[in-house]
Amino acid sequence: MADFVDGTIADIDRRLAELGEEESKLKAARAALLGHKSGPSRVPSPRTARTGRGPGRPPGQRTGSGSRSDQAVAVIRENPGITITQLAKRLKIQPNYLYRVLPKLVSDGLITKDGSALNPVADGTQASD
Repeated sequence: MADFVDGTIADIDRRLAELGEEESKLKAARAALLGHKSGPSRVPSPRTARTGRGPGRPPGQRTGSGSRSDQAVAVIRENPGITITQLAKRLKIQPNYLYRVLPKLVSDGLITKDGSALNPVADGTQASD
């Protein structure tokens, strides 16, 4: 009987761990969809069909401070050579989200990528094209 109880407890613990991972993924997805705003829901701003940017926002301008992109750049500046996996752990998000965010930061000239190492631009300003 003790083996049954121990096995059942182990099964429950394993399932709880799986659910915790799923909860983290769902929270990250929700935050991404909400644009990291607090609250139960948010009505998305109108988008233009061609650019995907909201009306009136110039190309290359990111939305508000504190965005995940800004957080990523700050961590990269503090930790030159950090990898995507390490960065994701620091930001407590899944690495797959960063694979969508980082190419934009590279194209904006905010960071560089050398193999798997992420580095800030040398002078902290945007690199010229």
